[in-house]
Amino acid sequence: MSERANEAGRATEPTDPDIDLAVPAQRREIARGIGPIVAVVALGGAIGACARYGASLLWTTAPGSFPWPTLLVNALGCAVIGVFMVVLTEVRAAHRLVRPFFGTGVLGGFTTFSTYAVDIQKLLSAGRPLTACAYLALTLVAALAAVASAVRLTRRVLVRRQR
Repeated sequence: MSERANEAGRATEPTDPDIDLAVPAQRREIARGIGPIVAVVALGGAIGACARYGASLLWTTAPGSFPWPTLLVNALGCAVIGVFMVVLTEVRAAHRLVRPFFGTGVLGGFTTFSTYAVDIQKLLSAGRPLTACAYLALTLVAALAAVASAVRLTRRVLVRRQR
């Protein structure tokens, strides 16, 4: 197995000690395993981003005002991931590409925590530090409450359906 060197020139352990990237067959094995995952994450991300963009067209906000659409999109995305994970982990097994496609791709593209950070910066730049802090805290609380509530509610619904 070949060793890698870090920036200082010292030998480091490979990330995956079972795979030697110097062996062409092992490089191809990695490419076959990762390629489909990257493709479905990219496709799902494009779908999620288009859905988020559509939401931003339906509900616009004036510059400097409270960014309710971003907060609601993020909370909704967190609620959906709560339902999705309960269904996938407790109800039925899914194809290995479903989680990367929907969880990472679609919901990762739909939720927009980068816009959340930009919204906070815009509120600060507009001289609204209290609103920025309220938005920062409210989004965090809403996202965590949405995922926790969705998990609990989904489990309750599933228990009732099994009776």
